[in-house]
Amino acid sequence: MSVSKKVLVVEDETSLCDAIVAVLEKNGYDVTAAADGQQGLEAALERHPDVILLDHLMPTKSGLSMLEELRKDVWGATAKVIMTTNVSETENVNRALMQNVRQYIVKSDISLEDLVLAVDEALGIAR
Repeated sequence: MSVSKKVLVVEDETSLCDAIVAVLEKNGYDVTAAADGQQGLEAALERHPDVILLDHLMPTKSGLSMLEELRKDVWGATAKVIMTTNVSETENVNRALMQNVRQYIVKSDISLEDLVLAVDEALGIAR
């Protein structure tokens, strides 16, 4: 049996975070959750997840701030990150894309199942 892939979910909205964690675990992922960018950065550098689902707007440290700090780390420079947000402002999308994110997903436009497919795609997993 193969070892499940690790996913870090960085999301400050508790009910949404719980739903994302549940659907990813149901699909065989080993999931860790963090409630803000500072916790997310610490968890990412400690656990080295295979994919990070990173919310854009959060307290303490925004997703973009976390991403910029993550990219300064040797491991973090190439970590697979999918930004999730309710903000689709061009400036923020461009800042995220300049940090080599895999996708920039507007949460209101996607289902939880589609989010699982985005993680699968980032990892090259076909279901």
